[in-house]
Amino acid sequence: MDINRLQDKIIEEFDLFLDKMNRFRYFRYITRLGKELPLIDTQYKTEQHLIRGCNPRVWLHAAYQNDKVFYTADGDTPLDKGLLSMFIQILSGHSPKEIANADMYVLNEIRLHKYLPAAKFESALSILKQIKLYAVNFQVQSLFKAG
Repeated sequence: MDINRLQDKIIEEFDLFLDKMNRFRYFRYITRLGKELPLIDTQYKTEQHLIRGCNPRVWLHAAYQNDKVFYTADGDTPLDKGLLSMFIQILSGHSPKEIANADMYVLNEIRLHKYLPAAKFESALSILKQIKLYAVNFQVQSLFKAG
């Protein structure tokens, strides 16, 4: 499934109850998404894989296989795990170019900025930035291998 369809699927899930939702139910839904998070292997829970700009700690690892990027991650809080899971569900398993060029309109559609405190919203943006940076890095590496 392409990135936009995956975003639309998450938006549809949120739309079922977004207008009736309070902050507690919103957080609970996101933390439930965290139960689907592909967990990072403990060997990657290192300083090198920490995402800067996230507090508490969030780790992200990317693997490049068959021209696709696959992510695993972990976070210290259930909310962070939920955000990671949502982004990974949308972006993992796609080409570096698709990931790097993805317009992540899901953030606006599910009103993430409205429900998350400013610091946590900034953490979410840091996670998304790091996911895209991994994709760009793999994209550049593949250009050098091809040339």
